[in-house]
Amino acid sequence: MTYETIIFSKDGKIARIFFNRPEVHNSFNSTMIKELDVAFEKIKADKSIRVVVLSGKGKSFCAGADINWLREIVNYSFEQNLEESLQLAEVLHKIYLLPKATVAMVNGTAIGGGNGFLSACDISIASEDAKFGLSEVKIGLVPAAISPYVVRRIGEGKAREYFLTGKRISAKRAFEIGLINEVVPHKELEKTVDEITSLLLSSGPEAIAACKELIRRVPEMSFDEVKEYT
Repeated sequence: MTYETIIFSKDGKIARIFFNRPEVHNSFNSTMIKELDVAFEKIKADKSIRVVVLSGKGKSFCAGADINWLREIVNYSFEQNLEESLQLAEVLHKIYLLPKATVAMVNGTAIGGGNGFLSACDISIASEDAKFGLSEVKIGLVPAAISPYVVRRIGEGKAREYFLTGKRISAKRAFEIGLINEVVPHKELEKTVDEITSLLLSSGPEAIAACKELIRRVPEMSFDEVKEYT
């Protein structure tokens, strides 16, 4: 398949996906969401792939939804709007449930939905130059589709603060609140991600899949259920 809005490549056991709309800071539209869906389905089906790296081309990671696309869907019917929203929710859920390790290489700005993508990944490494924002409220929107993943990362208290104010977040602050796992100098970003992928490849793939399921399920279980499950 030829992609218009992403770059998908495979190098041995590692798959790499780049958001590829640098002229609009890698903001996503319907086409990108559909292409991401196809790419992650391929990754899930390919047993040779064990680690996925998600990043952006140019100076931004992902600036959220394309404003021109948002203007278009204002005129859509309720059913059409629901379908568009569900497509984004489905892609995020596929990333989150993927039984393979996922790493977000946050090379630059992540706004709105961009934070959903990095939060759905297992590990997020950011350049110290990266900036973050959950600014949907500023244009009268709600970060609904990304909320399950962002709230899991930063907790309810910080979600209230940043969802309601829409204020920008530095890379340092994003690390402090748990939105990302590590901040590194920009020139060391790729090297650091390579080191992380090497560590992940040295772990058993079935053990990684089991750990991911364990982490998802344990918080929702009673103590007796945890004992039985583990």
